[in-house]
Amino acid sequence: MKKNKVAFIIADDPIHVFLTKRYMERTGELDSIMVFKNGKEAYDYLTAINGVKEKIPELILLDINMPIWDGWHFLDEFQKLKFEQKIDVYLSTSSISKEDYKKAEEYGLDDKYIVKPLPLNKVKDIINVIH
Repeated sequence: MKKNKVAFIIADDPIHVFLTKRYMERTGELDSIMVFKNGKEAYDYLTAINGVKEKIPELILLDINMPIWDGWHFLDEFQKLKFEQKIDVYLSTSSISKEDYKKAEEYGLDDKYIVKPLPLNKVKDIINVIH
């Protein structure tokens, strides 16, 4: 299996971030896991490194409800960016709202909508599915 280089966790819940990062590390499939506390931080980083292929993530785990820029705002801006390689985005959220799920459908992410907490086997499945 191809080793994935970079994954982003964009979430403001420190417990979720800690557990998800530990699970991702345990897979042994990632070279780097970067954490951002909101969508604006992640977007600013992505625009700064656009064109540096080694730093572009192959996977983004995105929370919906965060301060500054929530997940929806991040997705709106993220879709405007152009990258050579594919970036898989998964929504990891505590929201069980039908409205949020419908909104995920609008972004084409209804099959990548995961309610937290993410169990280890789900994290492994996500990493195995990408590229």
